[in-house]
Amino acid sequence: MRHRIFAAVALLVLPFAAARAAEVPRVGESAPEFSLPSQEGSQVSLKEFRGKWVVLYFYPKDMTQGCTIEAHNFQQDLPKYEQKHAVIVGVSVDSTDSHKEFCTKESLTFKLLSDTDKKVVDTYGSLSPRGMASRNTFLIDPAGKVAKVWTGVSPAKHSEEVLAALAETTK
Repeated sequence: MRHRIFAAVALLVLPFAAARAAEVPRVGESAPEFSLPSQEGSQVSLKEFRGKWVVLYFYPKDMTQGCTIEAHNFQQDLPKYEQKHAVIVGVSVDSTDSHKEFCTKESLTFKLLSDTDKKVVDTYGSLSPRGMASRNTFLIDPAGKVAKVWTGVSPAKHSEEVLAALAETTK
């Protein structure tokens, strides 16, 4: 009888444990490597940015209000990031075609990466229960280590927060 109860509980719990998203990488850890297609169709890998700061931001959906505000602010502040030897890289589960349309419509010049199979989003602990990316950002140092993490960010002021953290870490 006890064996049957244990088996029943295990059958109920295991699918939920397997479906749980990965943990968010912590400050000081190596940032998980990835290679994803950009809006231009080329593969972009984290290792390509060694020697530069990387602002890796995850966002829910192209052409939605919050995501457009966040992207516009990063685009507006892009010269400030470039002065700090930093690149902006956005990731969502949208297709490369959707990213291309979003970049064209909103005049975005930084890389937007497509993670349609949701593996990178999950690896970074940023897969929402709705199957989209949660609004999380990772500041990755030139050696590939996580320097700062923001979860559940507010799109309107986020670029300012990231620039402030970048200024603090590059003193």
